[in-house]
Amino acid sequence: MENLKQFLVALSAAAAVGFVSIIFVLRWALHYKEGLAWDGGLAEFNWHPVLIVTGFIFLQGTAIIVYRLPWTWQCSKLMMKLIHAGLNFLAFSFAVVSLVAAFDFHNGAKIPNMYSLHSWLGLTAVILYCAQLVVGVGMFLIPATPASWRAAYMPLHIYSGLFLFTSIIGVALMGITEKLIFGLSNPKYKDSPPEAVFVNFLGILLVVFGALVLWIATQTSWKRPSEETLHILHTSGGGEDGTKVSPTVSQLSEGTNTETFGDVRWRSNKLDDDAN
Repeated sequence: MENLKQFLVALSAAAAVGFVSIIFVLRWALHYKEGLAWDGGLAEFNWHPVLIVTGFIFLQGTAIIVYRLPWTWQCSKLMMKLIHAGLNFLAFSFAVVSLVAAFDFHNGAKIPNMYSLHSWLGLTAVILYCAQLVVGVGMFLIPATPASWRAAYMPLHIYSGLFLFTSIIGVALMGITEKLIFGLSNPKYKDSPPEAVFVNFLGILLVVFGALVLWIATQTSWKRPSEETLHILHTSGGGEDGTKVSPTVSQLSEGTNTETFGDVRWRSNKLDDDAN
């Protein structure tokens, strides 16, 4: 991997900010609110932000960058697809349970459902995420799907995944702000009580986490190599003791290997269906 140290710094920062975000949302629910329960009251509603931050944001972000982890590059393409799909399915499950908690609380407290922009966009994001998951499984995990379909759909799959991830963070920021405005009365949100300041920092953490994930996901030098390139890197060259030595990309692109390697890269970029 090129710029490995930069990648490790970005990955470590993303992991740290993500974990701190989870700690912050748990602190908000357990210290400033009524805790966590499943009783139809406010404690049940608190599952909504906790599961959104933990699952729909942190797990989804992890699923987006899992292909970038260089220590997974020796795993097969199918294994990485299953891990990617599994993390996304887990994130979707967290989102569904969070919606049930919100609707259950609203119904018990006689609060109208689906009246705010946050609720409109939030439900839309969950539905689109479900569609993204179903189509992704159909395209990339069903062997009968033509390779040409996968290659044609891949750019849309990547774009829609990043778009949904960014949108969900935006919707979450709307939700926590709405909760503070409605939930704080004495003192009010505008008076900047400790809870408001604390949750505002949670919002900043979510934005930073999203920015780091997007940065990692959009750096082409950190992409998982194609299967053909990985095969060449793992099998070419050899030392005096008979052990195989992996050549660098620059070595592969020099001398008599130039045309062959270039052709391999062109074909792999054309038909490769890795979600990275």
